[in-house]
Amino acid sequence: MNMVELGMKYVMNTYKRLPKVFVKGEGSYIWDSEGNKYLDFVAGIAVNSLGHCPQVVVEAIKEQAEKLIHCSNLYWIEPQIKLARVLVENSCWDQAFFCNSGTEANEAAIKLARKWGNGRYEIITMEQSFHGRTLGSLTATGQEKYRKAFRPLPEGFKYVPYNDLEALKEAISDKTCAVMLEPIQGEGGVNVPSPQYLQGVEALCREHDLLLIVDEVQTGLGRTGKAFGYQNFGITPDILTLAKALGGGFPIGAMLAKAHVAKSFVPGDHAATFGGNPLATAAALAATSVLFDSDFLQTVVEKGEYFREKLTELQKDYPQITKVKGLGLMIGCDLAVDPQPIVEKCLELGVFINAVGGKVLRFVPPLTVTKEEIDIVVEALSKALSA
Repeated sequence: MNMVELGMKYVMNTYKRLPKVFVKGEGSYIWDSEGNKYLDFVAGIAVNSLGHCPQVVVEAIKEQAEKLIHCSNLYWIEPQIKLARVLVENSCWDQAFFCNSGTEANEAAIKLARKWGNGRYEIITMEQSFHGRTLGSLTATGQEKYRKAFRPLPEGFKYVPYNDLEALKEAISDKTCAVMLEPIQGEGGVNVPSPQYLQGVEALCREHDLLLIVDEVQTGLGRTGKAFGYQNFGITPDILTLAKALGGGFPIGAMLAKAHVAKSFVPGDHAATFGGNPLATAAALAATSVLFDSDFLQTVVEKGEYFREKLTELQKDYPQITKVKGLGLMIGCDLAVDPQPIVEKCLELGVFINAVGGKVLRFVPPLTVTKEEIDIVVEALSKALSA
């Protein structure tokens, strides 16, 4: 049996996998076991923001692995403390909780909001949102296709249309403790709201004494050209969740909160055995040393503008593209046709892209991508649309 056949035999069928086995990555490129090279504009689904195997992260992992890989949170962990300080000092929050993934970070946020709510337990989330796969974060996800097979689900969630302030206002009750949303919906189709909408959401939260939880698992850490996505919209969340790019490719998640909210958690309320372990936090310290650099973030803004301009030019020749949208290097193209043949043709041409939210092509390349690599993808997309 080859590796694909072995995988189909021994690994549970929970993903629609391409029949490729990848063995090496560097920068914006990835190689399969047959030596074929691909330009990766999925980047591990916005994880590899510094590209594949960034040297700064590789060296940090090597160095830490020779000293201490794991230590229980029954003790203080030096790189965890340093990472918490970096995240707090580059944001508007006061304290951090560490875990291993985005869904865990959102579970922590849900629990913290309910504990803070002191009897109020209801959380309002947005239609087309995506917050994770565990039962709590799955129930928070505003897409029935993900939830329907797993009922009964935990109670206490309401869903309202994204970018609709009146619908949110009507959904608030005396049981509501928080509003939870993504500043840009990723899996829902790269949906960008108006700044006035998000500012209105924050105003409603303040008026009704609700927490504003912002899920930045995909938008955080430079993806939109800002350190955090919320900074594009002039709002200040009470709780924020992170993962994906945080570890530079190494698994780690985090929840950040204002002090008056964070104090609701006391020992025994929440935990994660591997959360904030020395190896993960050392990797994240290395990654954030680049991702929080203002000059680096400015390059993300410039390359994002360049990419959207190129896609907009492409739209003039191909009416299959109905809209180009996004911020920074989180970009989507609405299509009038099925995106899957386009994704498959790009793969034949050596380019990885993917589709989300029905008929939307999503581009989340490494933030280190070059304009020359963007040109390669635009050219491949042009050929795919022609075909």
